[in-house]
Amino acid sequence: MKLHFRTLGAGEPLIIMHGVFGSSDNWQTLGKVFSKEYKVYLVDLRNHGNSPHSEDFDYDFMVGDVVELMSDEGLSKSHILGHSMGGKVAMHLATKHSEMVDKLIVVDIAPKYYPPHHHQIFEGFHAVDFKNLQNRKDADKQMSAVISNIGVRQFILKNLDRKKDGSFEWKLNIAAIENAIEKVGARIEGDVSFDGATLFIAGGTSDYIDNEDHDLIRSYFSKADIVPVEGAGHWIHAEKPEELGQIVIKFLAS
Repeated sequence: MKLHFRTLGAGEPLIIMHGVFGSSDNWQTLGKVFSKEYKVYLVDLRNHGNSPHSEDFDYDFMVGDVVELMSDEGLSKSHILGHSMGGKVAMHLATKHSEMVDKLIVVDIAPKYYPPHHHQIFEGFHAVDFKNLQNRKDADKQMSAVISNIGVRQFILKNLDRKKDGSFEWKLNIAAIENAIEKVGARIEGDVSFDGATLFIAGGTSDYIDNEDHDLIRSYFSKADIVPVEGAGHWIHAEKPEELGQIVIKFLAS
């Protein structure tokens, strides 16, 4: 699949991949920071953002998409950064195609299994009635009946797109993601590893990476450093962008 992406800057390549329900837009601010030293590829994974939709949705397909992108761009090797689901894609890419990965950065996700926990977000998507939608404010009001957190609603509503005829649609392939949500939480399987330079960045208040996960991480990524960002939850790039940016830049320059 030909993924939608945009590039910023020049230098060694750095591919950035977002989490589930996200898009390349989520990383635009930090992408500009990194683009001072690197050629940054901000990618929309399949079924997200402006990339094509498909019923085929698991890590094998997503990794294949990134391999195709790198081949099309003439990239034999790249730094790889992924957040949450994008971090899982990054881990799978590094362990299956280690020769294509220079330095690996994984943001707030471990190689373990995560049970589905996005029920409320799916309810939020389904709560929006496009037949009675005049603007984004209407969508937010409809969604507030099931999601009280305005920050979560704003994150979801970034996926709302106005068509040429003035009506609205979701950029996301909600049905495919919902049908495959169990696969999104899948762990890294098999006797695979990546022995290159690796950095795991954990949100200090997030429960996605526990101390008990450190041994599991290093069983797959022998050179992994694990760095917490205090005061940050799961969306570190939105909550603590300066701190995250400094950690990434220091690691890539080392």
